[in-house]
Amino acid sequence: MKLLSLHSKLNQFESCRDFVNEFQISKNDLIITCSYIYEDFFKDLHLDAQIIYQDRYGAGEPNDEMILDMTAAIDGSYERIFGIGGGTVMDISKLFALKQMTPLVGLFTGKVTPEKKCPLILVPTTCGTGSEVTNVSIVGFPSLDTKLRLAADALYADDAVIIPELTSHLPRQVFATSSIDALIHAIESSLSPLATPYSQVFGHEAMRMIIRAYQQIRQHGYDILDSLMDDFLVASNFAGIAFGKAGCGAVHALSYPLSGKYHVAHGEANYALLTSVLKKYAAKNCSAKYDEVIRILAEALKCDPKNVTTELDQLLSVVLPKKAMHEYGTTPDDIPAFAESVLTYQQVIMSHNPTVLSKDDIIDIYDDCL
Repeated sequence: MKLLSLHSKLNQFESCRDFVNEFQISKNDLIITCSYIYEDFFKDLHLDAQIIYQDRYGAGEPNDEMILDMTAAIDGSYERIFGIGGGTVMDISKLFALKQMTPLVGLFTGKVTPEKKCPLILVPTTCGTGSEVTNVSIVGFPSLDTKLRLAADALYADDAVIIPELTSHLPRQVFATSSIDALIHAIESSLSPLATPYSQVFGHEAMRMIIRAYQQIRQHGYDILDSLMDDFLVASNFAGIAFGKAGCGAVHALSYPLSGKYHVAHGEANYALLTSVLKKYAAKNCSAKYDEVIRILAEALKCDPKNVTTELDQLLSVVLPKKAMHEYGTTPDDIPAFAESVLTYQQVIMSHNPTVLSKDDIIDIYDDCL
């Protein structure tokens, strides 16, 4: 059994200029980023590379139409891919490092085998996805009313680069949804049957770090966020390493139909489902990993294990007020279709749960969140 593998070299730089100088970015490189990131941090560096601005091809998270439009805009070939941005930019950049990425549905349903074409360098500008160290890309397919997940070694970055300077303009909403997503990565990867003592070291510590930082925000307010950002970046990276090995589970699987149909941000959709999934686990016979995770959360939250979901919701609501699914537009009529979508498209992810969830269990969770 493989206990842990780190496919990406981890790098950290004090500034964007140091990063550019180290990697010698040139006209043979393709940079995928957002216009506001480039304007704020790279414009004065006068980069000679070809640059594609993801935000000019659609807002929000990646979907198949956005990616195909970006493909058509690329002028010629390139020798390296630099993805500088949040989860959307990194998920898209991984695909552009492949020899063949179309048809996208075929790639994401196993009909096209992912093969690496060129080196991939990923630079996160948020503190949540951990995508810079994972082999996962998630893309929305509106025609299917869901998102699909592709996991393959060809998607690993050759280099992951952390530059704290890039988070200095992070909007509070993006910080909240991305950091909550990192916490959920840490929790779900630690619950997974694929978790090992090595991956759990990263997942467990990420949980502790994020909860501790949220408690600091609750006590002192958002004015101290800048001083905590290094911790959030490291915790996100730790959580990415953990779920890169062990995967995520039902929280992610059940969030995809919600995000796919009602365009809810990924981290926010996960947050809507988190504690209801944990409560369902509590009512079933789970692996010992569940008890271990609840113990760690209880210690970090300084509460009785029986009160973990309540205390967790109260803490997270300081960072991002929680919404019920109906506030995003979900109706009771959506629930059977959502459950069927999970069972049809998300079986790999559901295999990472600490117990088996039936269709009735899934419906119960959705009803609890409605």
